Amino acid sequence: MVKIDDTNWYVLYTAPRAEKQVENRIKALEVKCWLPLHRCPRVWSDRVKLVDVPLFNSYIFVYCTDAILRELLRVYGVIRIVYYDGKPAIVRQSEIDAIQEFLAQASNHPLCPGEEVEILCGAMKHVSGKIKKIKKHHLVLYLEQIGATVCVNLDAVVQLNHIH
Repeated sequence: MVKIDDTNWYVLYTAPRAEKQVENRIKALEVKCWLPLHRCPRVWSDRVKLVDVPLFNSYIFVYCTDAILRELLRVYGVIRIVYYDGKPAIVRQSEIDAIQEFLAQASNHPLCPGEEVEILCGAMKHVSGKIKKIKKHHLVLYLEQIGATVCVNLDAVVQLNHIH
């Protein structure tokens, strides 16, 4: 049983795409918070870049008392407290740990020969291929559709199961 005024993990709902700014503002108030981020490729017309994006859009976790939680509603970019059953939703430490473990495992998953990847930019955009060889900054891919082997920049591909 959780006591009402103990320190717990709570969830705040933020304005769209304001999670990182809200995190900085809350940290400036010396309140412990956590914004789970994952690295994701973003495609621009001229390049592909890996960027850190929130795992849960518009949500941030804070570790504080109920009284401090309510004060955080004054932070610019915080829209509301997430409620469950009429009270601020409490997230168990084991759930926070599970999310952290998931992110650690996901970030440590390297590309391997035999895996299927999709090319994100250039003349071969949206073509998928199997990794034959991994070099320092490039991959050698076999493109079954055209029966060819090509060399592609490592930053220009994404695993097929990781496309957003």
